[in-house]
Amino acid sequence: MLEKMLFGRYIQGDSIVHRLDPRTKLIGTFYFIIVIFLANNFWSYLAMTLFTFLCVYLSDIPFKVFINGVKPLIWLISFTVILQILFTTGGTTYFSFGILNITSFGLMNGAFIFMRFVLIIFMSTLLTLTTMPISLTDAIESLLGPLKRFKVPVHELALMLSIALRFVPTLMDEASKIMNAQRARGVDFGEGNIIQQMKAVTPILVPLFVSSFNRADELANAMEARGYKGGEGRTKYRELDWKVRDSLAILAFVVLTFVLLYIRN
Repeated sequence: MLEKMLFGRYIQGDSIVHRLDPRTKLIGTFYFIIVIFLANNFWSYLAMTLFTFLCVYLSDIPFKVFINGVKPLIWLISFTVILQILFTTGGTTYFSFGILNITSFGLMNGAFIFMRFVLIIFMSTLLTLTTMPISLTDAIESLLGPLKRFKVPVHELALMLSIALRFVPTLMDEASKIMNAQRARGVDFGEGNIIQQMKAVTPILVPLFVSSFNRADELANAMEARGYKGGEGRTKYRELDWKVRDSLAILAFVVLTFVLLYIRN
C-alpha cells in the first residue's frame, strides 16, 4: 500500500498541465477545494467530475495512476461515508434502529461526500504529479510574498513545506523496506486484534524515526556546506513566468464556478 502513495511524487512530462505556472496550479487546486462545496446535486457533481477528468486527461498521466492514489485512503473515505449514511435523517426512511437511520437523504449525502473526497484527492494528486517540489516552493514563496512586509519568514516557510513534500515519498519507500525486512523475520502485520496490530507497528516506527533524523542531519550539513544562509539576497535559477495559458486556466475555474451557481439547487 505504501508504494501506492502518490502524495509528493512528481512524474516528468510535457503536457499542458505540466507547462502551467506552478502558481496557477496551486491557486487552481485550492480554489477547486473551496468551490466544490458549491455542488449540492447530481448535475453539479457531474460538472465537477467532468472538469476533473478533463484536467487529468490534459496531464497525459494514465488514469490508473490516480486510482492508485485513492486506494490507500479508501477505508477513511468509506468510514466517513458510512457515518454520513447512518446518522443523517431526512427523506424516505429505509431502515431505522435507535439512532441509526438509513434514509434517502443520507444515501444521497453519502454519495456526494464520496465524490467530494475522490475529486479533491484527484486534483491534489494532479498538483504534485505535474509540479516539481522546487517549483512548488517558488510558487508558495511568490504567493506569500506580500506577508514579508509583516516580518513573516516566507522563504523559510516555503522551504520547510518543500522539504516535507519532497521527503514524503522517501519516507514511504523507507517504511516499505523496513516492513519487508520485518516480514522476512516472521512479523505478520495483519495478524491478531487491533491492539496486537498496533504493537506490530512499533518495530517500524523506531528505525523509521532514526532514519528520518539521520536524513535531516545530513540535509542540514549539505545545506550548510553549500553556504545556505536563508532567503535574503538569493537569486532564482528558475524564474516564474505567467503566460496567457495560465490566465485561461484560471478563467476555466471561474467559468466552472458560474456553472455550479447556475445548476445548483
